[in-house]
Amino acid sequence: MTLAELVVLTLKSSVALMVFSVGLGTQLRELTALLRSPAKLVGSLVSMNLVMLAIALAIALLLPLRHSVQVMLIALALSPVPPLLPRKLMQAGGGHDYVMALLFSASVFAIFWIPFAGGVLDRIFPADVRIPAGPVIKLVSMTVLGPTLAGVVVRRAAPGLAARLEAPLGKVAGVLLLLGLALVLAKAAPLVLAQLGDGTLLAIVAFVGLGLLVGQRIGGPSPGDRSALALATACRHPGVAMGIAHLTFPGEKGAPAALLLYLIVSAILTVPYVAWRRRVLAKDASLAATPAG
Repeated sequence: MTLAELVVLTLKSSVALMVFSVGLGTQLRELTALLRSPAKLVGSLVSMNLVMLAIALAIALLLPLRHSVQVMLIALALSPVPPLLPRKLMQAGGGHDYVMALLFSASVFAIFWIPFAGGVLDRIFPADVRIPAGPVIKLVSMTVLGPTLAGVVVRRAAPGLAARLEAPLGKVAGVLLLLGLALVLAKAAPLVLAQLGDGTLLAIVAFVGLGLLVGQRIGGPSPGDRSALALATACRHPGVAMGIAHLTFPGEKGAPAALLLYLIVSAILTVPYVAWRRRVLAKDASLAATPAG
């Protein structure tokens, strides 16, 4: 096994393990919570999918970007919530039920949405954008749906075991993920730096920033839910995005570097956002606990 193959295996294993550990702390009724709130479900899906696709198209058309960057922006807009996001959503104040239902609903919806949206895009901008459902179902199932449901099943069958495994497995997955990402970034740093010109950095900052703003506006009356939807709208599944880019334009060699730059920018921009939302929620909780008069 080559070093590159080992890194890929490490990243895939860490993601699956992380999602499995989150599933260990989840009940089946939590995954389907949004089905009992149709308006919230529709608003969340519109924010993450329809609005972000429109934003990505506008950025791609308005800025003089390389084709590989345009492809990656569209692929990111089509992708569901990343499987590693739930913990950050909860840190920002999102309730466990809403966060897990958001992850699950967005992943199931992506199986139908991505091929459909690809066909519509091909009619509007003829470019042979055909995205078969098979690879999308396989990728989403392996990285999100499968590990999540496996964790839920273990929790239901052996709740004591699930409680003992959840935290240790999450920590192991986090260490493996950081190790894999460090190796990838060390090797790809020159390619990422080469993406900083021609408006690429501006485009990615606009994509993430507008995603946070859109989710914040559409997220509803609950401050925690607004925070969660903002992050879910701005942060997309990198594996699915890379898969879409490869399926549609396999010759775009600059797409992986653009994706890595997006991951770096989104990580940097969401840190102050999460800190701000935690301060807001703490302030609201303090005011609620203060006796009137």
